[in-house]
Amino acid sequence: MREVYDEWASSYDKDILETGYATPVRVAAALKSQLPDTYGQILDFGCGTGLSGQALSEAGFSKIDGVDLSPEMLRAAREKGVYRDLWAAGDDAAREIVPGQYDAITAIGVISYGAAPLSVFDDIFKWLAPGNLFAFSFNDQSLEDGRYEAKVNDYISAGRAELLVSEYGPHLTKLGVNSGSKVFVLKCLS
Repeated sequence: MREVYDEWASSYDKDILETGYATPVRVAAALKSQLPDTYGQILDFGCGTGLSGQALSEAGFSKIDGVDLSPEMLRAAREKGVYRDLWAAGDDAAREIVPGQYDAITAIGVISYGAAPLSVFDDIFKWLAPGNLFAFSFNDQSLEDGRYEAKVNDYISAGRAELLVSEYGPHLTKLGVNSGSKVFVLKCLS
């Protein structure tokens, strides 16, 4: 996947914005509705070229760090000037994230077919402490696979998370079919 995203980095913003990519703004708004103190520290997991970081910044958040698998995507994200710190996942210099280090972690358009596997949900949740938030999205293709929402429901029913936001809406507004996504915000309870 790293090679695919490295190759796509130079045209990613143009390509994805032409589809009417609405999910980053929707996730940023949902997070702000639950974390009105925009001075909180945010980790933008799978930040790509920084479109999600831009949306978070436009929502008022200013302490945003980003991590991504693709060095080329990170190069584009750095140029946007919205991140405090950026690093590549899986590199020898990758940072260890301490549970509770961030007030919220986002995974906007990240956990889905063709991107990060569903197991990443568990990995991200390990970095949360009680009271921290996890804001993320599942696109239509992922929602068709019952395992994605079942993962969310498992965390809620086990008392590990509280559902704060679950909103279905536009994802790729100019595509039509299979172009929606569901935005979630969970609060870590344990």
